[in-house]
Amino acid sequence: MKTLNLTIPTLLGTESIVANEVKKLGYEVSSVSDGRVNFVGDYEAICLANINLRCAERIMIHMADFKATSFEELFAQTGKIEWEEYIGKNDAFPVVGHSLKSQLHSVPDCQSIIKKSIVKRLSNVYKTEYFEETKALFPIHFAIMKDIVSVYIDTSGSNLYKRGYRVKTVAAPMRETLAFAMVDISFWRGDRPLCDPFCGSGTIPIEAALYATNTAPGLRRKFVAETWIDIIGKDMWQDAREEARENIDHLAETLILASDIDKNAVEIAKENAKRAGVADKIRFSVCDFRKINPFDDKGVIICNPPYGERLLDVKECKIIYKDMGKKFAEFAQAKKIILTSYEKFEADFGKNADKKRKVYNGMLKCNIYQYFK
Repeated sequence: MKTLNLTIPTLLGTESIVANEVKKLGYEVSSVSDGRVNFVGDYEAICLANINLRCAERIMIHMADFKATSFEELFAQTGKIEWEEYIGKNDAFPVVGHSLKSQLHSVPDCQSIIKKSIVKRLSNVYKTEYFEETKALFPIHFAIMKDIVSVYIDTSGSNLYKRGYRVKTVAAPMRETLAFAMVDISFWRGDRPLCDPFCGSGTIPIEAALYATNTAPGLRRKFVAETWIDIIGKDMWQDAREEARENIDHLAETLILASDIDKNAVEIAKENAKRAGVADKIRFSVCDFRKINPFDDKGVIICNPPYGERLLDVKECKIIYKDMGKKFAEFAQAKKIILTSYEKFEADFGKNADKKRKVYNGMLKCNIYQYFK
């Protein structure tokens, strides 16, 4: 089977988590950089990675890296790539990308040049000037950083944090990939209580339940590479999904508590959990965080409280964080994993974190504050 250089875009700050996931799938990580994990795999790896990775943003085939400071160079270098190995005569290949700190800074112009170059090469290969682009979809992504162009074919389609279970949301939802990252760095493995007192639409408890039951996050969605029938047959996808289904531990026993002061949010969270197939693993309740009961045993609190950015204002958040500090102190043996963009969180919470990890929740720069006890 063909050996591929595969690239996984990640949320900044979660690269090591994704690298460990790749290794657990049995593949070799070739390099890790800011927002990127690269590994060597094959077509089966595309299926397995898309279905099973919990913290990856998407899976892409890395086609080439080259330097380009002019449109002529961009056109010529793009045309050297063997696009015909993937893209058929009637396949679609839209181009998207971005450019930073480079002479080629106009993204629309770069999109146009790359598209024209691919068309010219495929025209020579297929002996045609017209492409219907009506069959399989091969999204082309490019990234230009300091005049170095990286070109990829996306295998995922919509971003992998879109699991398919969250049809309804509340204001300011967090990405599923970030929710799992918080669960992962807490070292929670389903063997002790987990509590989210600001559950919103249920993303953190649902991701925890999926993890505890070993339910693959991509089982309930489709991927763009499933249209590549001539390259990756339906059987390979079916086998990967069947293996993932067989790995689910439906009998997993764990205690996940999810609450929110907003009754509507809790109802939405329940619906999402049901759609994800883990409603029976989570205890939902409508409750102010100030009234939650301490654990009888060691546990973990993982939460995404209001930031004062999109929900509430800064004064209200300061009050919440001060009350959080008092209430969470009652959980003396519990680990606390808290995500917020509020820079003075530790001062208002009343305690410095044992460790901080910088991440982004959407476009918001945040910190995950980790309290080990």
